[in-house]
Amino acid sequence: MENSCRKAVGVDFGGTGVKMAVVDDQGTILSRGGFATADASSQKDWLHAVEQELHKITAAAGLTLNDLDGVGVGVPGFVDFARGYVHNLANVPGWTGVYLKEMLRQQLRLPAVIDNDVNAMALGESKFGAGRNYDHVVFVTLGTGVGGGILIHGKIYRGAYSTAGEIGHMSIDMNGIKSPEGSGGLEQYVGNRRIVERAVRLIGEGRPTGILELAGGRTDNITPKIIAEAAHAGDPLALEIFDFVADCLAAAFASITYLIQPEVFILGGGVAQSGRVLFDPLMRHLTGRLSPFIAEHVSVIPAELGSDAGVIGAAGLLWTPEA
Repeated sequence: MENSCRKAVGVDFGGTGVKMAVVDDQGTILSRGGFATADASSQKDWLHAVEQELHKITAAAGLTLNDLDGVGVGVPGFVDFARGYVHNLANVPGWTGVYLKEMLRQQLRLPAVIDNDVNAMALGESKFGAGRNYDHVVFVTLGTGVGGGILIHGKIYRGAYSTAGEIGHMSIDMNGIKSPEGSGGLEQYVGNRRIVERAVRLIGEGRPTGILELAGGRTDNITPKIIAEAAHAGDPLALEIFDFVADCLAAAFASITYLIQPEVFILGGGVAQSGRVLFDPLMRHLTGRLSPFIAEHVSVIPAELGSDAGVIGAAGLLWTPEA
């Protein structure tokens, strides 16, 4: 019997690479491809590279362009979802004030949908990953920065100007670390660089730890992954650092919980792969910051789709354009 699933192409536009995949409406990747962002430095070159790759991966999936519902794109920056307009992209020059939806439609002669990349990831995890059994989801990606996406009744909440969900800039300290986005923003405490800085500072104060040994005796080799390895081995300083990270996240999550009452927080990204050394203290701190009834009805779980969340969610935008 012929497969009746709908298909679309998801594009995850990153600062280093552009990932593409043909995805069906069950969230299954049928074929994949991509190219280095640096190899398509102009808008014209990027559109051409997407078109070339689109034909390759569609053929690899045994399909034609007529079999596709369209192309969804997640981009690393502020997007006006309704107009498909890119205000600007982080770390990708030459992409300020671009009507990308219309450009793609003209280039590919297919329907197109454009959204922020973390919104696409959030949709992917919500519909096809860890959040598929929930209607009210907050997705958070922990890495160089902290990204967020909010789904209420299964639909992405974008706010009045399509920029809602910037959880990384949510203040957890009114007099805290300043950044261009304000004071005390969450990612100023739990972004990769800040976690490493904290470890290096505490080691410099003479705190005994096995972190330095795992880093080959060099503080410039320390990464969150190394700190996590030390924490899993029972290193007291590494466990203390992750307890601090967990408490910072709990402070933000508690405020979000009281505001919109999600059923679940889904954590993705590199730091979230640290496992129980992050999730155990996070739930303990979050529970301690909430009333018992509220705490009983919220959970924190790891993401399931990994690096595929972006392309799967971007394709999913075609089937939930109002999401």
